[in-house]
This record gives sequence, C-alpha cells and structure tokens, in this order.
Amino acid sequence: MFELNPLLHENAWWQHVIMFVGAGVLGYIIGYRSGESKTFLQNQLSSLQSQLESCKASLVKSTPINTSTISIPTIAHTYHTMVEKTDDLKKIEGIGPKIEELLNQNGIVTFIQLSQASTYLLKQILQEAGPRFQMHDPSTWPRQAELASAGKWQELKEWQDILNKGKE
Repeated sequence: MFELNPLLHENAWWQHVIMFVGAGVLGYIIGYRSGESKTFLQNQLSSLQSQLESCKASLVKSTPINTSTISIPTIAHTYHTMVEKTDDLKKIEGIGPKIEELLNQNGIVTFIQLSQASTYLLKQILQEAGPRFQMHDPSTWPRQAELASAGKWQELKEWQDILNKGKE
C-alpha cells in the first residue's frame, strides 16, 4: 500500500509532498528549539559579561610606572664636589658622545664614578633618555672603567678587542 521508494510508482508525487512537509515540520521544530537555546545562551552570556565587568571594577588596576616621576639616585651627589677633572668616558667600548653627555648630566664624569655605578643605574639613565638609547647594554662599562681608572690600558684594550660594541 505505501511504498517509500517513489521511483517504483509513476504517480508518486504525493509521497514527495509528504516528505517535504515532514522535513519542513521537523525543521521548524528544530529551529524553534535552537531558538530557545539561543535565547538561553544569550541570557547566560549577558549574565557572565556583567559578572566580568563587576570583577574588573573590583580589581585594582595596575598602572605602568612613570619613570619621569621617579628620582633615580645618581652618583653626582656623592662625588661631584670631589671631582677636579673629568675623564674621557668615550674610551669605554659602547659609550659614544651622546651617552657620555647623558652620563655627565647624571653626575658620572670620571672612570671611578662609572666603575662604582651599578648596571641598574646605568640602564635607568639610558631608559629615561628614550628608545634611541635603550638598545645599549651597559653591563661591561663599570669593569672597563675600573681598568681605565687603574691605568691598565693594555688590559682594557685587549678586553675591548674581544667585546662587540661593549657586550661580551
């Protein structure tokens, strides 16, 4: 009586209609159900977003440190009054005229002062000077200055030949 294969009967167009109607009803039911779940998911999302916003508001936001407001300790206060002559800091591998000027502005004018400066202090001076100076690595400058202040020029020259722009 009811054959599902429409190719066996020449006048089986009504079977096609029944299949399309059935597919339409099934599609409507699935669409309606997914619409309900979509509404549920949207409500859940908005609830989670409001919880996230309240968490963000309750957190203490960390702000980047403005280095212009931080006073960097310089060696100038310790040695500036005792300095009678300045040294040519450009003899240190990695220090050029501009960096020498920066160091002088921060009170480092002799090899002794440079040898006693911490790498952290030197990096802070370069950091504050801007991106053009931040690429320099001052980690060897105090040791080079120590050799220069002791007058060990040959030893300094041999070490500088090994260094690459002031870096080991």
